[in-house]
Amino acid sequence: MGRTRSRWGTVICVLGMVMAMLGLANAEEHSKIPLPSYHYGAKIPVECLNRSIETGEHISNEKNELQYIPFSICEETGKPLELAYGVEDDFNCTIPLITDPFFHLLEFYIHNDAPLSCRIPSRPPAHIHPPHNNKPLPPEFRQEYVPLIFALAGTLQLSHLHVSTHLNLLLHSTPKHHLHPHDSGVIDSGAAYSTSPLSHTTGPAALTKKLVIGDPLPLQLSVRWFPTPHLPKTNGKVEWAGMGGHFYASTFFYCVVSAGAGAVGMAVWAFGVVLPKRLRRRALGGATPLGYGVGGGVGNGWGMGKRD
Repeated sequence: MGRTRSRWGTVICVLGMVMAMLGLANAEEHSKIPLPSYHYGAKIPVECLNRSIETGEHISNEKNELQYIPFSICEETGKPLELAYGVEDDFNCTIPLITDPFFHLLEFYIHNDAPLSCRIPSRPPAHIHPPHNNKPLPPEFRQEYVPLIFALAGTLQLSHLHVSTHLNLLLHSTPKHHLHPHDSGVIDSGAAYSTSPLSHTTGPAALTKKLVIGDPLPLQLSVRWFPTPHLPKTNGKVEWAGMGGHFYASTFFYCVVSAGAGAVGMAVWAFGVVLPKRLRRRALGGATPLGYGVGGGVGNGWGMGKRD
């Protein structure tokens, strides 16, 4: 009887070890599953932190987590603001109506009492089946986000706002070896900021929008992508079409025109100035840099004549 129990104990231990090894193998297989990446032109939604219009403080959900809501709807598309991976473009996003609550939030943003804090997914969501026991997903499969702060600038007045509506939006991809011009990738970081926020006071032309409650807010965004977290060190270097080279046909045309103009200028100077001077020197018999040697001398450039 004792031997039977010991045998069953041994069997149970062996089965436990086998199950543990299978679990480790399963975990290793899960860890080897490649995470998805953005493909060129993939849509990237923009979400922003929900804030209180009274204090500007962030709002939390029932799980005591920061609450993010979609960016305001753009009149041009009828949808919240979206970006396209790797696509450099200048486009408009007009918020059709500035309500009283949103106007107060704009005051917080422009006065820097609270930033316009947004976020974008660093990569597309992983398509995996959730566990049957309602356990949370492994950390490597949870959606990660990259902060995207909109530094909206302008000036506050008693009855209205001046908002700089043109924003540069810079996005960086994680460094990788891109085999094709429009390869896939993952977002590393990003930032957006207004340009010329004081143009309505310094001139010559106002690049800001005078805003009161009920007006539309026409935002103009210039989106640029970079293939690494670093800024380019030299201009005109093609690194990745659509993500960081910024070398266009117009740049090549300007280079060709500049080179041609330089060549024409050198030719005019050489044939119009240098060549006539040399021809005149040879006609006078000068063989030295001083160009003399006139008379009955030996022509050594000093004009020494024969002594009587």
